[in-house]
Amino acid sequence: MHKKTGLFFGTFNPVHVGHIIIANHFAEHSDLDEIWLVVTPHNPFKKKNTLLPDHHRLEMVYRATQDFEKIRPSDIEFKLPQPNYTVNTLAHLQEKYPGREFCLIMGEDNLKGLHKWKNYEVILKHHPIYVYPRITASGQPTEVPRDRIFKIDAPVIEISATAIRNDIRDGKNVTPLLHPEVWKYIDEMNFYRSTTPGQAREA
Repeated sequence: MHKKTGLFFGTFNPVHVGHIIIANHFAEHSDLDEIWLVVTPHNPFKKKNTLLPDHHRLEMVYRATQDFEKIRPSDIEFKLPQPNYTVNTLAHLQEKYPGREFCLIMGEDNLKGLHKWKNYEVILKHHPIYVYPRITASGQPTEVPRDRIFKIDAPVIEISATAIRNDIRDGKNVTPLLHPEVWKYIDEMNFYRSTTPGQAREA
């Protein structure tokens, strides 16, 4: 039987306790054997001062997940052509790891727009989708085969990475929202406090 691996995509800028709570819930309360936090790379053709370089965000995810046996960081998209399309990433993973069944993890809000994704029909045909609730979800779900969607009664987490970055910029205490090792890294590297490129400040 193939090992079921849930893919949780994100910029993780920074990764926070909400991401880990959701990932751990899927690891412990679904039939997924392992959860990969897939760090989305920075598109080299776009300037975005709020987004830390790829290796720093990967390091934070590594630090946040090192105590969780079933959760691991992934830099798989760093090695793929830009821009990244999920359907291409999935094809690459399936070829590289034929002994795994890859499933997508996404919030209800992302499910609404699934029909806009490149080759979404191919994704649905080959990869089950595991969905967690979001307060911000609105409207009717995209019409997709119900047997490909698995809604998990996970905690509703509405922590904003943007708000965390703004709070760090403004000198507020964000330590309850971050793994201690993640906060240590941010603090040591002086991230999100300055307008210097690569150190991220909201406009």
